[in-house]
Amino acid sequence: MSKAEIIRRIRDFLDSIGIPVLEKTLPDDTFLPGIQIEYGSLAIDPDKLKYPGDMLHEAGHIAAMPPSTRTRAFANAGDEMGEEIAAHAWSYAAALACDIPAEVVFHPNGYKGSATWLREHYESSERFAGLPLLAWYGMTAMPGQKASEDQIEYPQMKAWLRAHDDPALAQ
Repeated sequence: MSKAEIIRRIRDFLDSIGIPVLEKTLPDDTFLPGIQIEYGSLAIDPDKLKYPGDMLHEAGHIAAMPPSTRTRAFANAGDEMGEEIAAHAWSYAAALACDIPAEVVFHPNGYKGSATWLREHYESSERFAGLPLLAWYGMTAMPGQKASEDQIEYPQMKAWLRAHDDPALAQ
């Protein structure tokens, strides 16, 4: 699958779930090459984008953010480790939804040397890192623990965007 095809699939998916993708010229010093979070949108510079799978990881940050933060986030997803791990789980589910291989997201040049472990973890596990947060956010259900008919088990998603700042208050 070509880089252009991967970008098209990811872009179509993100647009369909409410994360706009903007093509524009970006500075050379973005956190990840050719990609930047901009107020709930994902800006990409196709000429500088080295790893298209990074689009899903950064979109995972947008999706896992509290809604009140999502529209204010610019350039950096922040350093909240729970949201980082939730973004891993989200991006794996999104890769499946886009019908792209997990190694496109968990590529060898990312994740501080843990990409292979992450890919293997999500492809072979039933205890997915980050999944409890996605379930608490109301975005999916833990495998085997559907509480009602309206819930969908991971790696499928009931909702692709976190709907509440504090999910405990949404119950």
